[in-house]
Amino acid sequence: MENYQTVSLLVEGPVATVKLNRPDALNALNSVLVRELVAALDALEADQSVRCVVLTGSDKAFCAGADIKEMAKLSAADIESADHLKPVWDRAASFEKPLIAALSGYTFGGGLELAMCCDIIVASEGTKLGQPEINIGIIPGGGGTQRLPRAVGKYKAMEMILTGGAISAEEAKALGLVNRVVPPGKYLEEATKLALEIASKAPVAVRAAKEAIAASQEMGLSSGLELGRTLFYDLFNTEDKKEGMSAFLEKRKPNFVGR
Repeated sequence: MENYQTVSLLVEGPVATVKLNRPDALNALNSVLVRELVAALDALEADQSVRCVVLTGSDKAFCAGADIKEMAKLSAADIESADHLKPVWDRAASFEKPLIAALSGYTFGGGLELAMCCDIIVASEGTKLGQPEINIGIIPGGGGTQRLPRAVGKYKAMEMILTGGAISAEEAKALGLVNRVVPPGKYLEEATKLALEIASKAPVAVRAAKEAIAASQEMGLSSGLELGRTLFYDLFNTEDKKEGMSAFLEKRKPNFVGR
């Protein structure tokens, strides 16, 4: 894999960890980070040895949002024609393998929108989550107006977005925005443990489950049920289905190969 300036990659067995690495800017999203994170996710999706990915930042900040210094120079035409930050949210949301966000510290604006593109969110105690864009005269542009209400409900999303206020990791968990809250310094360990557990399952089935659940956010119930059934039927043609059921009947651990 190529060398990156603003992200770092670590692959250990079936789990890859991608770390946002702009510490002086609290990992704020700029055009370079967007380009490199998209490239990293492209490479990890193509790497058949990687079954699950953890996306994280630093103890101080997962991501404090968009880089305002860069964004302040852009007009409406500039930001629309360049797509600016859009590719990173699109890429994370369409990533085929499970993507776990491991949060600590500031998770604001585009950073929260990036976390919400992931499949599971683990947060450290002390993490602050919010959409403060209203404070600088704009609104969330990376899906926050759509994904946040789906996670926490219309009324809480209205309050967060219209006031720009932040919530704690504990409140986010109570609202359904965060899966697990762990003691400081344990967030990456917990996310990695969860990633390893998911990576031990049948990769084709994991991808099918992710596809079906993601579609449930877009489709009506009837269409979603039909997709779920189709994916279920398709899995009966896989080697992993045969191995999984044989291992169950033989009372042994399955050896899934991802086919």
